[in-house]
Amino acid sequence: MSAYRTHTCGELRVSDVGSIVKLSGWVHKKRDHGNLLFIDLRDHYGITQCVIDSNSSAFKEVEKIRLESVVTVEGKVLKRSDDTVNEDNPTGHIEISIEKFEVLSNVESLPMAVSSVSDLSEDTRLRYRFLDLRRDKLHKNIVLRSKVISTIREKMTAQGFLEINTPILTSSSPEGARDFLVPSRLHPGQFYALPQAPQQFKQLLMVAGFDKYFQIAPCFRDEDSRADRSPGEFYQLDFEMSFCSQEDVFNAIEPVIYEIFNQYGNKPVSPMKPASRSSVRRFAAPPRCWNIPVTIPTP
Repeated sequence: MSAYRTHTCGELRVSDVGSIVKLSGWVHKKRDHGNLLFIDLRDHYGITQCVIDSNSSAFKEVEKIRLESVVTVEGKVLKRSDDTVNEDNPTGHIEISIEKFEVLSNVESLPMAVSSVSDLSEDTRLRYRFLDLRRDKLHKNIVLRSKVISTIREKMTAQGFLEINTPILTSSSPEGARDFLVPSRLHPGQFYALPQAPQQFKQLLMVAGFDKYFQIAPCFRDEDSRADRSPGEFYQLDFEMSFCSQEDVFNAIEPVIYEIFNQYGNKPVSPMKPASRSSVRRFAAPPRCWNIPVTIPTP
């Protein structure tokens, strides 16, 4: 058993009623009902309600704890009464009766409210990004991005693509923007360039005979930010194929894009039919090597 927890804050259910458990996380909300004090404890996995009454020896310590402090709670799992069940929360049918309470890291004051859903100024959010990323919407965006990338890797690998990481420090290879330059320590007055895309390296891989390549590639471009990009950098699904036609490229990437939108999109999608591809026939005849970048937004 871990010294800090037996379960996560999103794990407990009615089947655990009667068990003695230990949870660790951040104090998300507090509600003082006089003789009863409620704390919503949050971690990466969810939120669990904890309760303590004024007769408990730990009540004063719990009473003075501030939001976003890191604590460990130990106690018995209780079933909530029917009128206090929270159907919107997976752990909403139970609560923890606090028997032991330990403060791991106490917060003095907060520059921004983590539990608030109101919009904050961008300057404040970026200055305290570690707090901003605790907010539910941002946290879910990061988790979603991880799942999308994991699915991309799974689908590309299943088709025989090799994931190969290409160099970051390289010579300048002009694309559609200015390069970011890094001064060389060994060669004063000369500079490396951060790649705007791994164009040259992936084509060298095809020449070297690797046949199918992909990577979740960082791209560095000295340009203004966009709605789907952070200033100066973004990540994209980058892939290359040898000895293939345009139709081969469509057949390789369509199942990947379809699966991403089908699993994680908000609207139902259907696979692209060959007839609907006529709009892209205007492109020049395909070469033997193809590459298609697909941008992955940063939250």
